Amino acid sequence: MDYQQLDQLKALCHDDVAFEKLQKYFSTCIDAAKAGQQKALFRVITKIRESLDLKAIFQTTAIEVRQLLNADRVALFRFALNSGWNDGEFVSEDVAPEFKSVLSEKVHDHCFGEQYAIDYHKGRVQAVSDIQTAGLKECHVEILKRFQIRANLVVPVLEGETLWGLLCIHQCSAPRTWTSDEIEFIQQVATHLGVALQQAKLLNKVRFQAEQQKALFKVVTRIREPMELEAIFRTAAIESRQLLQSDRVAIFRFAPDSGWNDGEFVSESVGEGYASVLAERVHDHCFGDRYAAAYHQGQVQAVADIYSSGLQDCHIEVLSRFQIRANLVVPLLQGTYLWGLLCIHQCAEARFWEAEEIEFAKQIAAQLSVALWQVELLTKTQQQATELSASLDRLKKAQTQLIQSEKMSSLGQLVAGVAHEINNPVNFIHGNINHAYCYAQDLMGLVKLYQQHYPHPVRAVGDRAQEIDIDFLMEDFPRMLTSMQIGAERIRNIVLSLRNFSRLDEAEMKVVDLHEGLESTLLILNYRLKPKSVSNPAQNIQLVKEYGSLPLVECYPSQLNQVFMNLLSNAIDALEEQIAAREKVLQESGSNSLDNLLQPTITIRTQLCGRPDKDDGLYQAGRMGDRHNSEDVGGLESDRPQYLSICIADNGPGVPEKLQAKLFDPFFTTKPVGKGTGLGLSISQQIICERHRGTLRCISQPGKGTEFHITIPVRQCETKKR
Repeated sequence: MDYQQLDQLKALCHDDVAFEKLQKYFSTCIDAAKAGQQKALFRVITKIRESLDLKAIFQTTAIEVRQLLNADRVALFRFALNSGWNDGEFVSEDVAPEFKSVLSEKVHDHCFGEQYAIDYHKGRVQAVSDIQTAGLKECHVEILKRFQIRANLVVPVLEGETLWGLLCIHQCSAPRTWTSDEIEFIQQVATHLGVALQQAKLLNKVRFQAEQQKALFKVVTRIREPMELEAIFRTAAIESRQLLQSDRVAIFRFAPDSGWNDGEFVSESVGEGYASVLAERVHDHCFGDRYAAAYHQGQVQAVADIYSSGLQDCHIEVLSRFQIRANLVVPLLQGTYLWGLLCIHQCAEARFWEAEEIEFAKQIAAQLSVALWQVELLTKTQQQATELSASLDRLKKAQTQLIQSEKMSSLGQLVAGVAHEINNPVNFIHGNINHAYCYAQDLMGLVKLYQQHYPHPVRAVGDRAQEIDIDFLMEDFPRMLTSMQIGAERIRNIVLSLRNFSRLDEAEMKVVDLHEGLESTLLILNYRLKPKSVSNPAQNIQLVKEYGSLPLVECYPSQLNQVFMNLLSNAIDALEEQIAAREKVLQESGSNSLDNLLQPTITIRTQLCGRPDKDDGLYQAGRMGDRHNSEDVGGLESDRPQYLSICIADNGPGVPEKLQAKLFDPFFTTKPVGKGTGLGLSISQQIICERHRGTLRCISQPGKGTEFHITIPVRQCETKKR
């Protein structure tokens, strides 16, 4: 009751005392009503603080307000997104039993958006005591009658600066005049509902971000697991659909060489009631020309309603085929190539895509693009591995052909040694030729002077003879020519050694002196055995020869020389590695003393021996050559030695026990990358065991050195020769 009503009541009362009592009574009623409003408002606020469950808050608000105002219905109306405030539905209510429920009722009011939305956005309140006498438009009255409304009070609910919906109080049974206290109370309730909406939005954002990180983690985890692209797609589709609460998430792949006009869906997660698009072929002749370039640049398409977003008819036709009403599309790039699309579909209704949702979809697409790139790299790697494996098989099958290749590798070392050995004498000869030429010119000039002034030399001749030091010239010139002759002889010997090593003219089996082959090999490697330090002998490699008296041996000379080259080169490598390690230790310790260190040594021993025992306790590479019988080889008498033994030993670092069994495996090497083919010992084994029916054994003790023992028959059997 307001003051105007009190004045009217006072005019009707003849007794001032009675009027004062009546006034106090009404004041008490008003105070009680306000107190009730405050209690109801407190309960609504408490509910908002206790829970951010909007459904529970809305329901509590409707119940409290209806009970307090004694209204027939209290309902909360929400506008549909992107409807221009012309569409919406009731999302919560409390209604008297005798009146119908309006819950989930869809409402379309084409007048509201244009004529009322702005005013409600500014805080307008509509208080109608009787819809039949309030002068409302007919379209509005029809909507109100649809819900049995006779009087209503409508207050806007704002979510921040956005008109979210309306708080509606309906009187259905009869007209009703709304008091200012009631209107103010409903405004306060609506304000607190707006706060609840903002808090819920903030909480939902935080929750969405947390769930987003979980979903991304699951996708990333799947990507890090073994590369199964379908499993990665499936995980991404499921996690995205659950998080975004969409009707369908699908992965679309463009057909190669289609100009991005054709493709198919290769993975999806779809809600119940909607058709699967898996394996559906899609042809969109508009896409390649109008959209592909933009997607290639990373453009994202977020369509709230395909019918009101200005899409081409051809595009709408394709989307309608899959029941799509709203969609969010993000490109999937494989490197820089537009591989496909990540498609998020809303089929039931239009949907406005939030910025957080778009960002999440972009992050998922980025992870899928990483997976696509990794799968492409894996595929290429697997193809390369297959090709390499095939190449390795071919190499193993052609291993016998690589003997010559290894020989050429050895010859490369020879050439380096020969170049080194030839370089000094050639430079010596080249350097002295100029002097010899000058000497000759001087002598010829002197002879001419003598011819002009003989028999009595003039002073000029004497001066010239003194100028050129004729006595020294006559003494030094023969010595110089002798030096040149020695150098030339040295070159001849080196060339002969090279020929003796390679024996290119003796590819067939020959009877040769084995020591000659060893000496030729040592001469070629002499440049690596020369002393490198006069003051520190421990830095030089010492060569010890313990040659026995050997008969001529029947063999393939060039191949045996190749074996000697491999074994001696390995021994030198091991000792040089040991010397380098010693120098490093001394440098780090600051000491220069090498007195207590053993001098690096290579020992070559040769002798006649009996038949080798394969069970003599030594590591044996390969097997004895094929023996057809136990008779004497080559017709030698049974009491004569049948085999030659060559041992090449070094006191280097040795070979670790776990590696010794692999020494003769093809392509196995203990040397750094680029310093060994891994074929030297394998080929040496083939030459000794298969070509010469002998044995090649290795004895090595880490820290003490390595020995290679070669045993071959003095004579090869006739079948082997053929």
